[in-house]
Amino acid sequence: MLTGHQTWQFEQKPVITSTGTVGGPFEANGQLAQDFDLLHDDLWLGQDSYEKAQKVLLEEAITRSLEKAQLQKGDIQFMFAGDLINQITPSSFAGRTLAIPYFGLFGACSTSMEGLALASFIVNGGGAHRIVAAASSHNAATEKQFRYPTEYGGQKPPTAQWTVTAAGAAVVAAQGSGPQITSATIGKVVDMGLSDPFNMGGAMAPAAVDTIIAHFRDRALPADYYDLVATGDLGRIGRSIAMEMLEQKGLPLKSEVFQDCGLMIYRDGQPVQAGASGAGCSAAVTYGHLLNRMKRGEIKRMLIVATGALLSPLSYQQQETIPCIAHAVSIEAGGEQE
Repeated sequence: MLTGHQTWQFEQKPVITSTGTVGGPFEANGQLAQDFDLLHDDLWLGQDSYEKAQKVLLEEAITRSLEKAQLQKGDIQFMFAGDLINQITPSSFAGRTLAIPYFGLFGACSTSMEGLALASFIVNGGGAHRIVAAASSHNAATEKQFRYPTEYGGQKPPTAQWTVTAAGAAVVAAQGSGPQITSATIGKVVDMGLSDPFNMGGAMAPAAVDTIIAHFRDRALPADYYDLVATGDLGRIGRSIAMEMLEQKGLPLKSEVFQDCGLMIYRDGQPVQAGASGAGCSAAVTYGHLLNRMKRGEIKRMLIVATGALLSPLSYQQQETIPCIAHAVSIEAGGEQE
């Protein structure tokens, strides 16, 4: 199953049998609103803190993914989930509510594909029949932890990105019908010395490029193999840097092929500076919009490269630079898997 240096190729081709996506009010005004299963009109979601609201987002996304597949919680062997909040408490507390055997993950905004890669590895090897993989983020909770509370009204530079309030979940199964997961490339931590927390796209771009290059190298694929290569949340600045770096490294990807989830989710005119970010960004866009496009036949093969900045408020205060990572998962249109 190990292919090359850092890629798993899944012979059994685990299937994404169902998904669930939930968003907030800002996402309800975005250009992918129709691809969400549920949209809220209030950031609080009826809770008394933003962190509790994020927990509800995740619970709802996972519950929707099970309902759509007509599954009960007992039909799921394991749950992989993560977020951006200290000690990933929204995910862990959602695990408490759902009572599914739980792996808590932290890969920052790369968590969605980290979870999908690990779930696919276990299902492919016979370690589970069904696993739910999920990730979430909440704009106000993330702002409060990493920057300033939204009530402060701090100004941001054009390089900054808007954290998505959303959660996305996918049921990965050994059998069933749906898109098939064919491979995963696990990224290395890359740090190019950037220290500006308001330029996540620029910091993460080299990690995305490193993983994309490794994926094509390990699988010996031509540059035009995928209909879509989508990064998690590089935004306008990071995507531009990544495209230039890929060309320099001999893997030029066409502009229409190399896209970014952080540039898809919102409309022009929404005040998101360089684009969207957050662990829920690639999860919601992939499990909603992109898989819907695949089901309609618009995409046959895609590589999702979720990117994460592995900094913390403490590391920033200690004047550390920003280590980054990217994990890639390839998904291909499929039929019934027995």
